[in-house]
Amino acid sequence: MVSTDHSRAVLQSEGMGTGSSRADRLTSFASADFAIPTGAEEEWRFTPIARVQEFLKESSQTVAADVSTTSPLVEVVGRDDSRLGVVGAPEDRSGALAWEAFTQAHILTIPAGQEHEAILSIDAPRGMNTAHVRVIAEEGSKATVVVEHTGSGDLTEGMEISVDEDADLTVVSVQEVERSARHFSNQRLSIAQGAKIRHIVVTLGGDVVRVTTSLNYEGSGGEAELLGAYITDAGEHQEHRIFVDHEPPNCVSRVTYKGALQGEDAHAVWIGDVLIGSGATNTDTYELNRNLVLTKGAKADSVPNLEIETGEIVGAGHASATGRFDEEQLFYLQARGIPEDIARRLVVRGFFAELVEQIGVESVQTKLMDAIERELDLAGLASDVSSSVKDAQ
Repeated sequence: MVSTDHSRAVLQSEGMGTGSSRADRLTSFASADFAIPTGAEEEWRFTPIARVQEFLKESSQTVAADVSTTSPLVEVVGRDDSRLGVVGAPEDRSGALAWEAFTQAHILTIPAGQEHEAILSIDAPRGMNTAHVRVIAEEGSKATVVVEHTGSGDLTEGMEISVDEDADLTVVSVQEVERSARHFSNQRLSIAQGAKIRHIVVTLGGDVVRVTTSLNYEGSGGEAELLGAYITDAGEHQEHRIFVDHEPPNCVSRVTYKGALQGEDAHAVWIGDVLIGSGATNTDTYELNRNLVLTKGAKADSVPNLEIETGEIVGAGHASATGRFDEEQLFYLQARGIPEDIARRLVVRGFFAELVEQIGVESVQTKLMDAIERELDLAGLASDVSSSVKDAQ
């Protein structure tokens, strides 16, 4: 059931109009407010609609995903908990359906002034599963939260993340599901005055994965770093959509996503929307997307969008590039006696290494790099790589 507060949010969004501005896009907790997508809509034109119909229609066949954690700070609550549904509203029909579907949520609260690390594991068995995660970083707290997604089934998920004044939060969302799985995740972030967030998305598997991340600032002086890494294999569709809404002044955002694609019909989509409102003076923002195409038959779509309503900013820009291997890098490695297949893997490792290093948390960096190497089967080639380098020397 939609609460009164949520109904007000719907009415406000509907009153914004239907113009071309990113700010005009409808947000609502009610799926009935969104038409069933046809694929012609801007927010759906890259998505394989025929493959995800179960995420776009009402269903009574959903079950709660298996969620586990060792953190003593995690609570399991009903959907009527007042701490839920307060971080923005879903931006599309799938997000609204995910909100309507769950019966219980997991809330992780980092107490004010404390430091904490937590891992939440979400496993989706066969069938349609639901999950809802709420992360609250109270004033002056500092935490790293890793959310791991696994399983062979479908998962429709909502995440609400809020960072209170002067708090510092790192959230890592890892999608490492089986080849048959499909995963839709609607992640909404809210940053208070002087708060910092590092939001990291790593996607390593799944038939269709679509992660939408929306971030808004509730006060001045907020800082956000959004990082993403993905490896898209044959036949897989991986879609990452980011919206950074700058409304208060003196805020900073950096978005960096990198992906590698290999195999026939591998398809990666990255959409980066940044809106700088009329009152967002002294904004400093930049977004970057890089795609490395490893084989023929793979395709990457990259669309950065920047909308500016004030001229009083520190800086605003974006860059996007999709290409194949740097032949000079390959030539150098092969000239050192490293076989071509291993050289290509080393180039991929280097391609991601710079991004992983930006995370700034050693344990998370190690985890993510290990996962990327496993996906590329680098672990099994470690001895070959070492011997090749030694022979070249």
